[in-house]
Amino acid sequence: MIKPSQLQAEDAAFSQVVPAGDYFIKEIKRGETVRILDLEGNQAADTLFFSAADPTERYSAVDTIREQGNVYLTAGTVLMSTAGNPMLEIVADTCGRHDTLGGACASESNTVRYGLETKAMHACRNSWMLAVAEREEFGLSKRDITHNINFFMNVPVTPEGGLTFEDGISDAGKYVELEARMDVLILISNCPQLNNPCNAYNPTPIEVLVWQ
Repeated sequence: MIKPSQLQAEDAAFSQVVPAGDYFIKEIKRGETVRILDLEGNQAADTLFFSAADPTERYSAVDTIREQGNVYLTAGTVLMSTAGNPMLEIVADTCGRHDTLGGACASESNTVRYGLETKAMHACRNSWMLAVAEREEFGLSKRDITHNINFFMNVPVTPEGGLTFEDGISDAGKYVELEARMDVLILISNCPQLNNPCNAYNPTPIEVLVWQ
């Protein structure tokens, strides 16, 4: 569902451009709104959410899909935690649909899908691993890398129940906004994928903005 925001970028308390292939990590307080902005279009932002109070409580794709009865996320979706608690609500969305099934790229999956020569290519899981290693103050580890959301990514479900990776449905300037229902940690890998069309084979920057 397309639902524009009433918030203005110049009023944001925080903003940061995240280059393709880099990670972003930050605590978002309850009641704050975070916007993920696709600056150039067709980018994919692979995102993990954790309770800031206890990172073992984290975003659950299973509970979120069950509660809303839909495999795609958009305005009005409440992201549920593994403990059954509301974590965030998508309050604005100019893209219209986001994937919660396709998972994140990794060196291992790249090798299986695209050939041995792709093993050394950077992947989202590498970005997350670097984040948990460099930002120890957030208390995350390798075991915390689980269900993720692929904002802006287009992963249609086939009639047979399979998944396909297609061209992104986002465009330059489109965004998704989430209001935190609890204090959360957000960890984004701005996807560097070059082997499938999730970002038009051209990884580009995103911007993250936060309103208090």
